[in-house]
Parts: sequence; C-alpha cells; structure tokens
Amino acid sequence: MSSFTSLTGAQILQRPKTQLRVTDNLDELLAVLPPQVRRALEQEPSLEDLLEVILDLGREPQARFPDRTLQLSNMEVTEADIDYVVQRVGAFGKDNRAGIERTLHRISAIRNRQGRIIGLTCRVGRAVFGTIDIIQDVIERGKSVLMLGRPGIGKTTKLREIARVLADEFNKRVVIVDTSNEIAGDGDIPHPAIGMARRMQVASPELQHAVMIEAVENHMPEVIVIDEIGTEAEAFAARTIAERGVQLIGTAHGNSLENLLMNPTLCDLVGGIQAVTLSDEEARRRGTQKTVLERKAPPTFDIIIEMIEKDKLAIHHDVASTVDRILRGETPRPEVRVRLPDGTIQVVQAGDAPEPARETGTLVVRSASQVRERRQLPSTVRIFPYGVSRNRLERAIRELRVPAYIVRDVQQADVVIALKANARREPTRMKEVSARGLPVYVVKSNTYAQIAGSVQDIFAMRPPEGWEDSEPALDPTEAALMETEAAIQEVLRTSMPVDLSPQNSYIRRLQHQLVEKYRLVSESVGVEPNRRVRISPP
Repeated sequence: MSSFTSLTGAQILQRPKTQLRVTDNLDELLAVLPPQVRRALEQEPSLEDLLEVILDLGREPQARFPDRTLQLSNMEVTEADIDYVVQRVGAFGKDNRAGIERTLHRISAIRNRQGRIIGLTCRVGRAVFGTIDIIQDVIERGKSVLMLGRPGIGKTTKLREIARVLADEFNKRVVIVDTSNEIAGDGDIPHPAIGMARRMQVASPELQHAVMIEAVENHMPEVIVIDEIGTEAEAFAARTIAERGVQLIGTAHGNSLENLLMNPTLCDLVGGIQAVTLSDEEARRRGTQKTVLERKAPPTFDIIIEMIEKDKLAIHHDVASTVDRILRGETPRPEVRVRLPDGTIQVVQAGDAPEPARETGTLVVRSASQVRERRQLPSTVRIFPYGVSRNRLERAIRELRVPAYIVRDVQQADVVIALKANARREPTRMKEVSARGLPVYVVKSNTYAQIAGSVQDIFAMRPPEGWEDSEPALDPTEAALMETEAAIQEVLRTSMPVDLSPQNSYIRRLQHQLVEKYRLVSESVGVEPNRRVRISPP
C-alpha cells in the first residue's frame, strides 16, 4: 500500500523504485524504410529518441524528435519509395494503419482521392516498462479509470503497461480490445509487452463497441483495456461493461475533464448533463436560478487521469463529485503528481476532499395514495405500464439508457407507471399493486415528456417534483427544456435542423444555453408571439 510523508510543503509517494526499461525494436522499423532514409537515420547520434519518420510524395523525408525535426535527404520521396515501405509492412486496415509483425511500430497512410497512398507516417512504438509507478496505487484499487491527454503524450504506452501489471503482478484476467493493433502490435501473436493479458483484434474500427461487449460476454474478464473511446456506441458499451462489475481502463479524446463534459458524444462517460428545474425554496437555498444543469447519471469511470506532460499528471479521484462541482460553477482541484529526475513521485497539489457519498440504487417511491419509504431496486428494473404507451416507454428507456425493460404482467414488475385516468377508473387493480408494495409513478397524460420524466425519477436522474396523489402539470420552463433536449438528440441523430415551440425571450435564452453545451447551432426565428428557437448541426 502506498504511503505519503511530508516534505517541504509537498508529498512524496513512497514505493519501491522501478527500473525503467525500453524496448523499441528499432532495427525492424529501419529495415522497412527506403535505403537512403535508413542510412541517414543510422548516422544520427540520438536515434533512440526518434518519434516518427515522415514520407510524403514529392517532399524531402523527415525524422521527428521530441525537440526538433530533421531533414533526412535532399532527394524528394518518390512513388517507388512509398511502394518500398508498403510492400514490407502488414496490410492496411480501414483505419489506414498497418504495422510490423511482433513490434509496436505503426505505419499510417495518407491517400489521394483515387485511394493511392501518397504519404506515410512511420511512428516508433516503444514498450516502456515501469512507467505506471506514478499511478500504480490508483490502478490497484480496482476502479474504472479513464486517461485523457493530447496525442503522443504516452497514453497508449501507459495503457500497455497497466495491462501487463494487472495480468502478471495481480493475476487478473485482462482482455485488451486492440482496434488498431497499437497496444499489442501487429500480427496474430501479441507483443510480450502486454504480459499474460489477452488481446482481441477488431476487424473494422466501427465494430470496436461490438468487440467490447463480446469480450465481456465470451471471455469472463476482470479487466477490459480499450484505447481511444470516440463514438457514442463505444461510450454506451463502456457503460454496459462497467455496470457488469468489470474494471475498465481506457483512453478518450480530450485534454481535460471539462473538455469531455462538453462533448455531447462522450459526456455520458462522466454521467452526462441534463437541465433540472428547482423549487423556489431549493433555488433560494443554492442561490441559483430555478433551472440549472446537473449530472444525469452515475459516471462510467470512477477516476479520470489527465496527462499534462510525460511525467506530470492530474488525478480526479471522484469523478461524480468533480462533475457536480463543475456544473455548480466551481473550479475542480485535482491531485497533481510529478516524477522527479531521480524517479521519486511527488504530489505537488492535493486534490479536493471527496463530497459525502450520495445514495445510489435507492428510490423515493411516489404512490397513487401515499408516500412510501425508500426501497432498494434491482440492477435491472422491470416496468409494468398501466395505461401508458408502450412505444413511448420503450423510447424513453432506450434514449435515457437505463437498465430496464417492460413486462406484460404486474406480478413480474418491480415498478409500475400508471396513467392517472386508468388508476382512478380501476381502484381494485391499484389495490393489488399497493398490496404488493410496488412503487407506482402516476403520469397525468400519455405524452413522451411525462413518461420519460417518470423513468428519470425511477433511476434518481433528477429530483422528484412533488409527492401529491395527482401529478401537477409540468412547469412551462421545464417542459420547454425537455423539448429542447429531445430536439438536440434528434439533430445529433439526423443532422437536420429542428424548430422548437414558440417561447418567451427568457425561455429562449435558456434553450440557447442548453444547445450551446452540445456544440450545436441555435438561432431565434420568426416574430412575436411566434418567435422560436431553431437548432441546427454545426
């Protein structure tokens, strides 16, 4: 277990020093390069620092190092030079990447409009053993961890070492979903750098999410390692994996947690954002407007690590608490660690103290006749719709991404959503439900907005709005923002503009603010009293 001791205002993370060891198989990369390029590189004294070689048709070849770019020849790259490399590496996939078997090197292609390769980026892949000592205590906790940082800062290198340590030193069942073969190298036999971790290759980048689910269903992993989560389907697959109790270690596009939170495609990884209308009393207590943005659901990843530099990173130990702080307008304070030249790990900034844990998996039950005490829900909730549109309920479950499904028999249900008119017409049926102690959510009308609101209440995705027997009509502001959220999803799905219902200037301003969070375009069109907001793709 890690320990800390005070030292001149900072903290030192005490753990046995790990000898850094680098394996780069550089000879194999040099062997596939054109002879004149290879000869120039072999004369370079700092070859061990080489990052990548650039070969663009009609330009001089270049070698890139951390602090400089070197021109390798006065002769322009020819088609023969490009073909020389292509013939000596593996096949290029749909992501225009290839590799050299049993190495970690990556060859990326640039094609012209006819599909012919006219440029190559030959990137050096290195297995660096001992790089995760700076975060090993975090990885050991068994929580899901997401790493963020700019390209080339070392996310994949750390991901590879994490897989090896968890598999070899902690004897965990680790499966790597290796879409571009960048983690475990090209070819059918994975690179030794991943230790005893298993690697699943992905036939096509758009199938990454399917292979993620397949890994969990077929191979019983304790840990899933995935590089570059970048689509909505992959974010949803990540949530599914985390909800099954599997530790997830991954990377995503973005430099910081704030960037991720504002990304409409990936914000689900940290819980997502929704607009909530507060009561007058709660708004006064918080000192805010009545309509605020709050976290929609528990985050997929428990911990986020922002890689600032190669040997400097920031750690958000409690993602849920940090997201809540950001949405309240506060500036998060992550723990910042650095590796000193002597290999010592120093904590140069202590992180925020965690907020009190909020209840999860429980529900305040709103009954047709009374308020019941809190009740524990199963991991997957069975909902019985009583007079409620099944199609709209299915849509709400699908779009809100909650672990629930619809049953046809009240005897199989965990929760009932009932239409107010049906509940009043058939009190005998409601007595049966009441006798079983089932929570009942009453909707005033069969609209999607009210049905979705009940589903949100079931999973504590927003504060319940009242506990009266008959549900009051939706507040006009809340109804308008719910319409806005539905329209945003429609625009993201179809890339077509959507007009909202006419609203006053105050509500239109709130709608513009909500649209801005999703990086879409909004404008007010029409004249009063029919002036409305139009949402369009960027």
